[in-house]
Amino acid sequence: MSSRRHLLLAAGGALLASPSLVLAERLLTPRQTLGPFYPDQLPLDSDNDLVQVEGRAEEARGIRVQLHGSILDAGGRPLAGALVEIWQVDANGIYLHSRGGDRQRLDPGFQGYGRFVTAADGRYGFRTIRPVSYPGRTPHIHLAVTLPGMPRFATQCYIRGEPGNQRDGLLNAIRDPRLRELLIVPFVPVSGQVNQQIARFDVVLGVTPAS
Repeated sequence: MSSRRHLLLAAGGALLASPSLVLAERLLTPRQTLGPFYPDQLPLDSDNDLVQVEGRAEEARGIRVQLHGSILDAGGRPLAGALVEIWQVDANGIYLHSRGGDRQRLDPGFQGYGRFVTAADGRYGFRTIRPVSYPGRTPHIHLAVTLPGMPRFATQCYIRGEPGNQRDGLLNAIRDPRLRELLIVPFVPVSGQVNQQIARFDVVLGVTPAS
């Protein structure tokens, strides 16, 4: 594991377990659409640091976010060997996908997609940017989890307090407010750091590990 990945996990581990984790252990994370903008060509650099693209000096524009959490089974136990993927728009609202917006406005310093494989503790971590809105959608980060021998599970992570959440069709298609709240998490400023935030998003899957 690279030193950069170690740093990302260390930053995530510094945050105490949020009250939402207790709720998440009783309720499964709602599934959401993979969406039309999953990258149609994955970038050569697809590590868990989306802010720094290998070979480029400039970093991505936008507010830095340490997105971290745990991948858990239905009983709240950590899941090892889970491939966690995230993808989102850049600071200009453009996806990495070829039909995901004006290619002339694509931020070349933003990776747009990243992946991480969980160890025995089930934890993941990414360095990315705070998502922005684009026409028809409130800010969100797509996240997918694939366990060996199982189909990919996709969902989306939303920012608590975003006004657009109340109007977002995909988010509000989840009728049960308890389940909807599982996808909405605080993006908390990091004390003493400018334009740095941290967000914890745990994913609970309806699987039972082999005995």
